[in-house]
This record gives sequence, C-alpha cells and structure tokens, in this order.
Amino acid sequence: MRATHRELHRTKRIGWLRAAVLGANDGIVSTASLMVGVAAANVARGELLVAGVAGLVAGAMSMAAGEYVSVSSQKDTEQADLTRERAELKAQPENEHKELAAIYVKRGLAPTLAREVAEQLMAHDALGAHARDELGISVMLKANPIQAALASALTFSVGAALPLLAAVVAPASLLVPMVAGTSLIVLTGLGVLAARAGGAPMLRASLRVTFWGALAMALTAGVGMLFGVAA
Repeated sequence: MRATHRELHRTKRIGWLRAAVLGANDGIVSTASLMVGVAAANVARGELLVAGVAGLVAGAMSMAAGEYVSVSSQKDTEQADLTRERAELKAQPENEHKELAAIYVKRGLAPTLAREVAEQLMAHDALGAHARDELGISVMLKANPIQAALASALTFSVGAALPLLAAVVAPASLLVPMVAGTSLIVLTGLGVLAARAGGAPMLRASLRVTFWGALAMALTAGVGMLFGVAA
C-alpha cells in the first residue's frame, strides 16, 4: 500500500508567528536602545535599571493594546463582510452562484466545470465558499485579537528582559558593550528561529533584524552622549 504523502505548510503559523516575532524583536530593540541611550548619558546603574523596567512594562502594554486594537479592527471588517455576503446569498443566490463561477473561470476552469464546482461548493457551504474564494477569508487565517495581544505582550517582555539581565551582570566599564552585544546576538538568533519557523531564508532574516537593531542602538547612544555632554 502506497504511503500517504504529507506536506508541511507553514501558512497556519502566520497569525501567531507575526505577533510573536514582532513582540520579541521590539522588546529587544526598544529596551536595549533605551538602556544604551540612558547609559551613554552616564547615569547610575540603578537609574538605568529603573528606565529599563519602565520600558519593559510600558512596551509590553503598548504592544498588547496595539495588537488587540489592530486585529480587532481586522476581525470587525471580516465580520461585516461576512454579514453582507450572508444577506446577498439569501436575497440573490443565483447571482452569487454566477459570481463564484466567474471567479473559478478566472482561475483557469472551463465555464461548465466552474458552474458545477460553484454549485457543489455552495450546496455544501455557500458562505464558506464565498468567504474563502471571493473575500479571501479562511478559518486558518482569521483574526484572533486576544491571541495576538497575549503573544505580543509575552514575547516583548521576554525580549526586553534580556538587555535588562545583561545590564545587571555587566561590569560598569562594559555596560554599554554588553547590553548592545548581547542584544545583537539574540536578535540574530531570533531572526534565524523566525526564518526556520516560517520557511524563509535564514541569512536574510537574521541580517535584517540585526541591522535595524544596531542602527536603533547607535542612534539612541548618540542622543545619550549628546545630552550627557550637555549636562
């Protein structure tokens, strides 16, 4: 008996993967940049840690709120489209059948076959067929505000904790290099992990996040040094 061919598709990971990667990346970059900038202004370690913890809490809440509002808006739009489509299916089923068949014709089916496919799919689940093929809404990719908010807040907090930990253990003379270096190393690893989970090229993903992280820390360090000298 021939073995069943199983395919690994990563599309179902898009929702949580996007929020998780964004949260962890933002946690590392924003907190490390904040701490590097504050440290460059020659403040005491205690003040630096307070700034870092405040940045962690504020950033995690901001990420959670932003993701929740954004994804909720997407979900509201999807629900509005589904409600409208449900009403159209009830009022004008023939026109909706023609509309669905026309979509399949554009995708390469012969007109006769397209009408048959549309008829069978609508008999099985008319709203589902139109949601998927007309509106582009699928169960796999439907918006989940709570999932996105929790993933963003959690991963932001984990990411932000890393430069904080580096600041705790680093000698005073190596505070900025250790915070920046640790953060860049973790950012590189994060890019690799995200690329592997999503099936993307690992080198490009790691270089991308590392470059932007280094740029952010360099800019905030410049600001901190400027104000430190001015003081």
